[in-house]
Amino acid sequence: MNARPVLRLEGISKSLGGKRILNACSLTVCRGELKVLIGPSGAGKSTLLQCINCLIQPDEGEIWLDGKLLDRTDDGALCAFRAQVGMIFQDFNLFDHLTAAENVTIALRKVRGFSRARAEERAGEELERVGLANRRHLYPAELSGGQKQRVAIARALAMDPRVILLDEPTSALDPELAGEVLSVIQLLARGGMTMIMATHQMDFARALAHEILFMEKGVIVEQGAPAALLLEGRATRTRDFCAKLADLRANR
Repeated sequence: MNARPVLRLEGISKSLGGKRILNACSLTVCRGELKVLIGPSGAGKSTLLQCINCLIQPDEGEIWLDGKLLDRTDDGALCAFRAQVGMIFQDFNLFDHLTAAENVTIALRKVRGFSRARAEERAGEELERVGLANRRHLYPAELSGGQKQRVAIARALAMDPRVILLDEPTSALDPELAGEVLSVIQLLARGGMTMIMATHQMDFARALAHEILFMEKGVIVEQGAPAALLLEGRATRTRDFCAKLADLRANR
């Protein structure tokens, strides 16, 4: 793996409604890495991902992409940055009045300036990549939750992002549909896509993450390789949290 950093954050902080949500969060993601954010609800995982993409503007801190410092006051620079940092949300964020293919083509045409024919060709390629080539003409209301999320992934992939951010992409799905989405993410990870993913799917994180970052009260309190943080008998906040998750699932 190429150890060159693709994305680097330094001291990202954010307050909302007078409450400190993020406190001096820093991380580095190298090419081809999958980093997983875990932690209790309200820990700041979603806010951190949205701050990385500047959907929520950080109050403090700096963001570098490919070694270049992002000027968050420059609208053109922000637009170019977001085109290279894809975002996958919990609730899909598809346009209900557009087909699967149209949901993928819209950014290609409006942001990247693709012709309709070129955008449709690229949409077909990415929908095939996520196993939805035969669903391209369907509207979101005609798709399952897992299929909607795979359309969202295809939309992000079509932009040729340097990094993809995934905010608990399976949290709204039942286990079978979640498995469809995780299989796609697994293929992307093994293909070398650079990703940061917030999730409670710990089996997935243990198998594929290069590093787990445990967040609590807006702070990254622990980080390390899954084998180190989840080692049997090791007293880590991460392992304690994962044990409680396992207990909850076992008692359902």
